[in-house]
Amino acid sequence: MACSISRNSVSPAQSLKMSPRSSPSRNRRKKILDTARVLFWKKGYSGASMVDLANACACKPANLYNYFKTKEEILFEVLLEEMEQIIRPIAHLEEDETGNPVDQLRVIITTHLKVTLSRRRSAKTLFDVALDSLSPANRKIIVSMRDAYDRIIRKVIRRGQARGVFLPHDEKLVGFMTASMITRTRIWFHPMKGVTIDGLADFIFRFVLNGIQTAVEMEKALLPSCTTKAPGKGAAK
Repeated sequence: MACSISRNSVSPAQSLKMSPRSSPSRNRRKKILDTARVLFWKKGYSGASMVDLANACACKPANLYNYFKTKEEILFEVLLEEMEQIIRPIAHLEEDETGNPVDQLRVIITTHLKVTLSRRRSAKTLFDVALDSLSPANRKIIVSMRDAYDRIIRKVIRRGQARGVFLPHDEKLVGFMTASMITRTRIWFHPMKGVTIDGLADFIFRFVLNGIQTAVEMEKALLPSCTTKAPGKGAAK
């Protein structure tokens, strides 16, 4: 079954998100979420009050309730948006049996890293501590999206193993280690350290690939192209 997250059982927060809104209302809602990410990071979810958030948004606390019913709803939306940004571009890979598993792995790593190191990195501590602050229903949605990510990367690893491209390592461990490596970059990455996001994505991809690729595939990667002609070969005399 292809990866999908049903919107039929979404929370009121998601229903609000999906309903038609004027552009000013959407922009205001987005500003509140962006501000909340930073505030939750600086003060912690428990330490940040709606009054704090209102002050940071330069509005009255009552105004926040025009867009969100509770602080927990705001937290849920912050986590949901990040997971959607990660899952949406890679969901099709779960059932894509025609693609190259190596290329698919690169797409997963690059997509995950770019979302992780976008401005949403201000929420770097949320996934480690905030799930317990969600209602059971909202927590179930976020966890189901995490599970979807795990399914996709494991399916790609198994696909590569079946084709003799990847070594027969435990796909769960490979998936967990890869995701953990990406997530940890939130802690230390800074563009001033001399590495770009694209450069780091390529490094992580090659690092993972070197650990799981078969010797045969490594040799193929090192061989020069057989179709490349030597200089002057075949030239008219």
